[in-house]
Amino acid sequence: MIVYKAIGLMSGTSLDGLDICFAKFWKENSCWKFEIIEAETIAYSETLEEQLRNSIHLSAQDLLALHSEYGFYLGQITDDFITRNQLSAIDLIASHGHTVFHQPNRKFTLQIGDGRAIKLQTQIPVIYDFRSQDVLFGGNGAPLVPIGDELLFSEYDACLNLGGFSNISFKINDQRIAFDIAPVNIVLNKLAQNFGQNFDQNGNLAKQGKINTELLKQLNSLEFYHQPHPKSLGIEWCNENIFPLFTDLDAKDILATFTEHAAEQISKVLNHYQLKKVLFTGGGTYNQYFIEKIKGKTTSEIIIPEKEIIDFKEALIFAFMGVLKLNNEINVLSSATGSSQNHSSGIFV
Repeated sequence: MIVYKAIGLMSGTSLDGLDICFAKFWKENSCWKFEIIEAETIAYSETLEEQLRNSIHLSAQDLLALHSEYGFYLGQITDDFITRNQLSAIDLIASHGHTVFHQPNRKFTLQIGDGRAIKLQTQIPVIYDFRSQDVLFGGNGAPLVPIGDELLFSEYDACLNLGGFSNISFKINDQRIAFDIAPVNIVLNKLAQNFGQNFDQNGNLAKQGKINTELLKQLNSLEFYHQPHPKSLGIEWCNENIFPLFTDLDAKDILATFTEHAAEQISKVLNHYQLKKVLFTGGGTYNQYFIEKIKGKTTSEIIIPEKEIIDFKEALIFAFMGVLKLNNEINVLSSATGSSQNHSSGIFV
């Protein structure tokens, strides 16, 4: 039996830090199995968080400089993680990078953090840039985790991640489909910053606000929610469609209304597809008020797993995608992204 040991690096759009997951993968009776050995989230310094947050506004030259700088940073952080946990015999590092631009309609997506810099720093084979090839194939370049949902978490009817954006994957007629549902933490975290907080802990701020029915109606009527899947969201879409709606309203009322909106959109999908057993992961899972809102609107059974899976499922799956790429096996599903074919994605260095 061949056992692969891989490190997955994941930086989400909500910028709450870098998720690092070291796991082993093996096949048993033709089914993939995994075990998380070590995992942690490294918070970004204020300076780096600010750099990443504002990267969308940089000149081409400054963006290329940050691409290299952030790559070396990822390598250094990974080196420290390896040393601290006395890890050895690592087959590969799979890095998602930090998304700056995501415009699949124009055939590009950009995740910075040069994989070559990670390799130079760690001296370990690196696989990076998992999204671009899918976009060139006509896909959305997202979501990518459905391959892990399919091969590592098949006991659930659906897997739903509450990160910067909420996304879901599930099977219909033997085909796994996936799509982004609505923004979550990318909006809630920004709103919480009005109160000097990085996020709305347990939804305590939203709980104090009143739902603005007019704003809720405007949010729910946005065209994206009425489009067929596959579909994906990016920060550009929020800047264009969400944040301009928030003018001249009480900040807590906006939080209450947006929490209600996201809960409505998520439960609408669960109910429409009659999904019975749904695995919830991602930082939004800790927002108890938000979870209660969803539970109140659906008959689906919401499964919240152990903390390790909540926090590191995406980093785990990117490590797994790296293992699949190493073996030249399919790691991106066209039924999830809308690309012209299933394919094995990522640049290997």
